[in-house]
Amino acid sequence: MTEPIRWSYAFVDRPAARAGTARDFWTAVTGTRPSAPRGEFLTLLPDGADPCVKAQGVDAGEGGAHLDLAVEDVPALVAAARELGAEVLADHGEWTVLRSPAGQAFCAVPWLGESVRPPVVRGPEGATSRLDQVCLDLAPSVYAAEVAFWSALTGWTSRPSTLPEFHVVEPPADLPVRILLQRLGTERPASAHLDVACSDVEAVRARHEELGATAVGRGTGWTVMRDPAGGTYCLTGRDPETGGRLPSAGSE
Repeated sequence: MTEPIRWSYAFVDRPAARAGTARDFWTAVTGTRPSAPRGEFLTLLPDGADPCVKAQGVDAGEGGAHLDLAVEDVPALVAAARELGAEVLADHGEWTVLRSPAGQAFCAVPWLGESVRPPVVRGPEGATSRLDQVCLDLAPSVYAAEVAFWSALTGWTSRPSTLPEFHVVEPPADLPVRILLQRLGTERPASAHLDVACSDVEAVRARHEELGATAVGRGTGWTVMRDPAGGTYCLTGRDPETGGRLPSAGSE
């Protein structure tokens, strides 16, 4: 049995030169405040709850997103991940950076007792939202293997979404960040982006644009955005409380 996941974090990875811009935007849209930086990392701190979003300045590329999985026994999770085909990229003692079989980076980190999920964010017009999902963008040749890997590693509920190119790996209700896997139409390296569940995508889009983001595309039930630091993410028509698809949206 895989080491139980006790908590999960979504990481906002953005170019180091734009880290301050990313910090200001993502604290605003998540209703949090930034921690003091620890090197290239900082934590987005909610009031009265445990954090589940962190930000990192990266040296190359436009950044993206990744997952941290918090467990009581980090070496056990690392061993399980390696048995399932992952590769260790860096062992930092208390925590380890790994790469999935398709090449998506993630971290195994110690559980520090986190248990209280942050509340939804309510905008000025009453629409609610929550950053609650990391979407893995995968080439067709690696998609099925990644679905199998993340399903086995987490032990979470694993099911097809309402559109055939998506698959949901959903944690227990008390964990804050779930995984969506997307099968792309072309072959390219694995990457990841953040998804924000929205009770009203258009209202949340308008709020994010006021804070400096730009809408760059639309799909069935979601809008693709670019934040002020240049990173892409999606606003999705899902219930921010449960993560489930809203009746008016086309997909999870």
